Amino acid sequence: MGSSCFSTVSILSGFLRRSVTAAGLSSQTADIDGDTTVHFWGPPAVTSKPKLVLIHGFGPPSVWQWRQQISFFAREFDVYVPDLVFFGGSFTKSSDRSEVFQAICLAKLLEKLRISRYSIVGTSYGGFVAYHMAAMWPERVEKVVIASSAVNMRRCENQELLNRAKVDKIEDLLMPVTAKQLKTMLRFVVYRRSYMPDFFLNDFIDKLYSENRKEKLELLKELTIGQDDTVNISPLSQPINLDFNMKLQLQKVGESKFEFQIIIIIINQLISKLTKQVAKQNLYQSVNSRSTEVLIVWGEHDQIFLLEKAMELKNLRRVPPLRSIYAPTATVPSLRD
Repeated sequence: MGSSCFSTVSILSGFLRRSVTAAGLSSQTADIDGDTTVHFWGPPAVTSKPKLVLIHGFGPPSVWQWRQQISFFAREFDVYVPDLVFFGGSFTKSSDRSEVFQAICLAKLLEKLRISRYSIVGTSYGGFVAYHMAAMWPERVEKVVIASSAVNMRRCENQELLNRAKVDKIEDLLMPVTAKQLKTMLRFVVYRRSYMPDFFLNDFIDKLYSENRKEKLELLKELTIGQDDTVNISPLSQPINLDFNMKLQLQKVGESKFEFQIIIIIINQLISKLTKQVAKQNLYQSVNSRSTEVLIVWGEHDQIFLLEKAMELKNLRRVPPLRSIYAPTATVPSLRD
């Protein structure tokens, strides 16, 4: 695919970088173990503000997926937005391609930055990474939001996804090489899409989907989640007790900023307002300093991880009873206006 001199995507990339810089974050890299370098956006120096880590899904680099949330939350949090290995400027010499390895890399990054306690938000593939981080290091992860990410996925459901998308291989859906394939992917991951001409889609593929294609395909093939026909996940500590009626007019609550804003990081782009009824609920159960509070957010229109997976996750006996937020969005809630 040839690239033209004029690139809409390059212009947008420049805008995204300026937007994130204006929020007080800078582009940084860290060599975490001699083999792996992680690129991330973060504050120039650690402050006393609570720490929030945003983990992107399978697709463009992190700022393309989290720009609006970065601008919103940088005022109240030290926000860290890493590019997962083989996305953006992150890479490794290691042959490990699992999402567990991705989780280990992020944990090493935060340790290198001398950040010992933090909250994490992961969407889609990033939700797998967030789940592993919370499971392996509950003493570090204070709160975790897993958005539209079926950590309870089974092997047979991979074929069901291919059938729904009418493709032969998962890369035909998640790693498009033509405008037609990208349109199919957008139909699955974005709700209420805007029209995009083919020249823009081709530019998008050329600039954002061509790099490290071989390694990204290996990432998909080496997923540990979804490799068995039975669900095998470790329980996370202390779910947040939430009960939302999707038909309610929602409004954001201002009280207890630290408690609510972890939720709003997703919700402020999904739903316009949070009901006053929510403010009356006891959202957070008492937990000790080593437990992790968990929130599950799911898109009603998610075509990658169907809503029924959220319902199943809620009812799994091996996982604490969960009440989930079901919002009018698809697989990538952070892109929802």
